[in-house]
Amino acid sequence: MAARLVIASGKGGVGKSSVAAGLACALQRTGHSVLVVDCDIGLKSLDIILGAGENMLYNWGDIICSRCSAQEALTKTSCGPMLLCAPNAFEPDYTCEAMQKLAENYEEMFDYIFFDSPAGIGRGFALASAAATSAIVVATPDEVCVRSGAIAAEKLAEFGIEQSRLIINRFNKKATIKGELLNIDDVIDSTRLRLIGVVPQDNDLAFSLCGGKPLPAKSAAYKAFRRISERLEGKRVSLKID
Repeated sequence: MAARLVIASGKGGVGKSSVAAGLACALQRTGHSVLVVDCDIGLKSLDIILGAGENMLYNWGDIICSRCSAQEALTKTSCGPMLLCAPNAFEPDYTCEAMQKLAENYEEMFDYIFFDSPAGIGRGFALASAAATSAIVVATPDEVCVRSGAIAAEKLAEFGIEQSRLIINRFNKKATIKGELLNIDDVIDSTRLRLIGVVPQDNDLAFSLCGGKPLPAKSAAYKAFRRISERLEGKRVSLKID
């Protein structure tokens, strides 16, 4: 039975899709089978981040509308995890119930299924959350993103997702020491979420994932994703920021 997690933020621009891809790749490298579902209808990006190239033929909307099978819609990526691409536009058949049934097609095929939510707390957010049983809220350490993350967590609870964990993304030690960004405790207190990991600011993340290439194992971001993936598996891993 797959663990199904929605990756949410409330606000755009926090690196949510990169976090979804980074976690998926870290789990895949350790032998797990992982599916990533791009729920950003009309503004999909995970096909580029994960290096799907020209492999895309169908999207998850085609499954819901009976234009293809669940197996046919799976897209291979150069980074390892399988991908369900996002449709180009909303259709009336895209309902929360339909997304729940969509996820059931893959429960026995994968160990982890990540639903990458679009920014905001609108219809796309609701669809991404409908199929998940737990959540990861991504926030950068600034007042605007932290407040948006707290609101997203409240909405997730309204949807019945009681277990939401926090990832602080693009953490910069120097900026934090100077008081330009919030520190870790401030972010935890403001979002009222349990921390599962901190991903440092790392140029390798932009150069690798956004170019469809796996992160180097020596990069600070990959090490962070690896530690977070171990915590998702229930392992006790001390907090460390490279």
